[in-house]
Amino acid sequence: MRRVLGVLLVACVGTVAADAPPAADAVALVRAAAQPLTGGAHDYDALLAAVGAARIVMLGEATHGSREFYRERARITRRLIAEKGFHAVVFEAPWQPMRRLDAYVRGAGGDAAAAAALADMVRFPRWMWRNEEVRDFAAWLRGYNRRAGAAAVRVYGMDLYSVPESAQAVAAYLASSAPPEAAAARRDYRCFDDYLAEPQDYGHAVVVLGRSGCGAGVRRQLALMQTSVDLAGTPDEALFEAWQSAHTVAAGEDYYRAMYRQEIPSWNVRERHMADTLDRLLAWLSSASGSEAKLVVWAHNIHQGDARATDQAAAGEFSLGQAMRERHDGRVVLVGFTTHSGRVRAASGWGRRDRVKRLRPALAGSWTALLHASGLPAFLLIFAGNPPLAAALAENRPERAVGVTYLPHDERASHYFHMRLSQQFDAVIHLDVTSAVAPLPDTGDGVPVIR
Repeated sequence: MRRVLGVLLVACVGTVAADAPPAADAVALVRAAAQPLTGGAHDYDALLAAVGAARIVMLGEATHGSREFYRERARITRRLIAEKGFHAVVFEAPWQPMRRLDAYVRGAGGDAAAAAALADMVRFPRWMWRNEEVRDFAAWLRGYNRRAGAAAVRVYGMDLYSVPESAQAVAAYLASSAPPEAAAARRDYRCFDDYLAEPQDYGHAVVVLGRSGCGAGVRRQLALMQTSVDLAGTPDEALFEAWQSAHTVAAGEDYYRAMYRQEIPSWNVRERHMADTLDRLLAWLSSASGSEAKLVVWAHNIHQGDARATDQAAAGEFSLGQAMRERHDGRVVLVGFTTHSGRVRAASGWGRRDRVKRLRPALAGSWTALLHASGLPAFLLIFAGNPPLAAALAENRPERAVGVTYLPHDERASHYFHMRLSQQFDAVIHLDVTSAVAPLPDTGDGVPVIR
């Protein structure tokens, strides 16, 4: 089993074998099908047409630290909201800290500026969310909600990296709705107190060192919250958020233990939680609004793509994009992003300081090298309706994935995996040269306390 300690991204690779250079016919097909991206208002007309009646549009990224990926996702998302009526944007971000940003975009809460509303993003890797592009998109969304005058477009986080914060949120909800139960929740969650600064240390302590865990108490709190939801039918927003927080704690507790167990990949625990979170959001937003909810999802390619078309399947792993295709057949659009070279913001190890690094030119024989060979600086490919293109891009080639860490000296082994591009995604956006995302000024770390 491949054990991943403290990374947001897994690349399913050993050593990638050398591949043939891009086939001339495949490059010609790419060049013929490519829809140039010029920054104009009509850049994504074809993509919006391809979205059609889809309920979920999943926008990827080849790195967590490239400015242009955030910028283009924001451009697409603005159009999906304004022209297609999408109801919410869901980030590959912790559930609880995103509640503050959601309040800001709705004009609620006490934050007057988007940068302030991102201040709860205190854990590594802060630059994924606390950056200029997310700030600017949030400011736009607040203005859009103010002008629209209808139900506000929401923002959410779907990830499980907020166990202490989410445990605190459950206890806070119960303190206002059922004080005796709040005391029990604090007792059930108290064993997390030793791991507030580094929650991932919980799994090592419980599985390897044999210390007492929170599993029984966590499951008890989730069951009690589930009973409240079942009795309510359609829960109000406060109950829904507390219920999701309880799910986040339960999934996080399982995830940190799975990192040190042999039974199932911890990766699958995380992917399943994110998929279940999207489904809970779809159901609750639909019930609350009385109309079919639609979500835009921002996350890394390795989550957004279909793992059945990658090395992950052989490792027994699945992906969020695969789960959404299986659960919402025909109502999901998966969009991947690629880049050939430039600069990227990343760390050299989990928890280490981020910095701007040179992104090496893509490996010869990789999908990105093939797209680069088209000679076009930025373009969109849509596979539906173009069988020759889809067939040519269904070969098994290596592709790069850079998460929160980037190791240029070990790039081939650490950042490349094999995949079939036209089967992993419904569309691909290639941005040949990209720059590093710019983080907001650091406000310092804050460690939550379960009270």
